[in-house]
Amino acid sequence: MAEGELHRPVLLDEVVEWLAPVDGGVYVDGNLGLGGHAERILEKSAPDGVLVGFDWDAAAMARARQRLARFGDRVHFVRRNFATIKETLAELGFGGVNGLLLDLGLSSLQLDVSGRGFSFKGDERLDMRMDEREGRTAADLLNSAGQDELADIFYYYGEERQARPIAARIVASRQQEGPFTSTAQLVRAVEAAVPRRFHPKKIHVATKVFQALRIAVNRELENLERVLRDGVEVLSPGARFCVITFHSLEDRMVKQAFNSHAALRVLTKKPIVAGPAEVAVNSRARSAKLRVAEVRRGDHGP
Repeated sequence: MAEGELHRPVLLDEVVEWLAPVDGGVYVDGNLGLGGHAERILEKSAPDGVLVGFDWDAAAMARARQRLARFGDRVHFVRRNFATIKETLAELGFGGVNGLLLDLGLSSLQLDVSGRGFSFKGDERLDMRMDEREGRTAADLLNSAGQDELADIFYYYGEERQARPIAARIVASRQQEGPFTSTAQLVRAVEAAVPRRFHPKKIHVATKVFQALRIAVNRELENLERVLRDGVEVLSPGARFCVITFHSLEDRMVKQAFNSHAALRVLTKKPIVAGPAEVAVNSRARSAKLRVAEVRRGDHGP
């Protein structure tokens, strides 16, 4: 894969427009990834704007460090999940933040290069941990969870209508053939469990199962819930909170959190989506939705 393909952040122009970075501001990129959004934010906030970049994926962080090296000490790299935003910023001595961005999608590096089993394409180890310092892998979960627990994971985290037959097939397969170790094994089990007439037309039949396992392994919804709460508390009055989601579970959480928080004023009544030109060169942008809220002035702030 070409280096340029790895560095194509979604909704880049829209993020910069809504985040509105300025010289001297302090900005947080909660999912630094390969540094594409961060690079533009740092350019727009030159010469003295500061960015704190969170990411718990070591490989992504290493590439981001290379990409953003030219900005020197204007960048603070934090290898932690964004759920720790409140305590981390306090440790770093930042009292008020002028903008916060969360891009909740996987990078091309994770999907296509990492070898950790995020994609159903090819045959990789069933890991799916964003941070390999963390606990159980996707294989651990698949091989230890009961049928009901697996069905709940697939249904609630993947919105998979065939959750029960898929879970039953996985339990039967591991009893007959041994533990799951690879993505190809999981794909075969899902394909065998779902009758052809129920295969979705626009996505692979295993897409939602992979999504659900990744969410469960990395506790993504719990972490998102926490940052949606704590993120508001670190923002200064007038600061923008921008979130890019890629599936309906996340989007609903962001919409509800923005609408229900008294300190926030929602700026995007409907989510911002990618235009045809961007989708044509980056298919992953098709499902991206950007929502933006602003901290009300005069009644909130650190």
